[in-house]
Amino acid sequence: MRRPVFLVPLATAMAISIASSVLFAQQAPGGRGAAPPPPAPRAAAPVDLTGEWVSVVSEDWRWRMMTPARGDYASVPMTPAARTLADTWDPARDEAAGEQCRSYAAPAIMRVPGRIRISWQDDYTLKIETDAGMQTRLLHFQPPNASPLAPPAAAQRSWQGFSVARWEPQPGAFTGGGVGGPTPAPPNTRSLQVMTTQIRPGYLRKNGVPFSEDAQVTEYFETWKDSSDQWFTVMTVVTDPRYLRQPFVTTTDFRKEPNDQKWDPTPCRAR
Repeated sequence: MRRPVFLVPLATAMAISIASSVLFAQQAPGGRGAAPPPPAPRAAAPVDLTGEWVSVVSEDWRWRMMTPARGDYASVPMTPAARTLADTWDPARDEAAGEQCRSYAAPAIMRVPGRIRISWQDDYTLKIETDAGMQTRLLHFQPPNASPLAPPAAAQRSWQGFSVARWEPQPGAFTGGGVGGPTPAPPNTRSLQVMTTQIRPGYLRKNGVPFSEDAQVTEYFETWKDSSDQWFTVMTVVTDPRYLRQPFVTTTDFRKEPNDQKWDPTPCRAR
């Protein structure tokens, strides 16, 4: 038995076609009704880290405010290979080789007493300058709809390495859905996370405590205030499968300064 054929009136077909086209345009990237692009990291910053800051040394005085003696490796979880190498530390040799900045590299620079200046180089790059050692760090944020940020080739390693940054919590982040659907992520006191790789081998401390080219640094920046000052604290986590038995974790405090009148750039020193 032949099934009946139902014909759709022309007007109805045209209406369906127009509705489908409008819906596609609303869903397509850049179409009417598409979600606006996320703000650039500079505009989306949950806190303002820019300005002049001074490190406040309230702990580890003997390792930060002076050059410790060879063999003073307390609190660093060194491997036997790291200890053997540190025992050969010779600042004169580093000076002759032009390696005075070995203790000013990314794993150690935030522990060096002095002042730092934070500014935006562009909408996707936060810049940290230090007066001690005259170092410059560039923290790169991932642009939207771009390929993942990739570090330079190993041959282009530098003292400050290649740093990828992101704000925490991430805008639009959600936790698991409940009865009412997804809910916003809870507040996170850590404002900025930075991961750094491709670092030239150097020192965790000025007395030759080494880190290798395999070292990676993860940092967490948190801002806070007391009754009179604005502060930030950075937690630095250094991992190195060659020279550290476990992650080496430190926290460092910085207080906001009203201006740059005390800014005093000085070159790296090996001693």
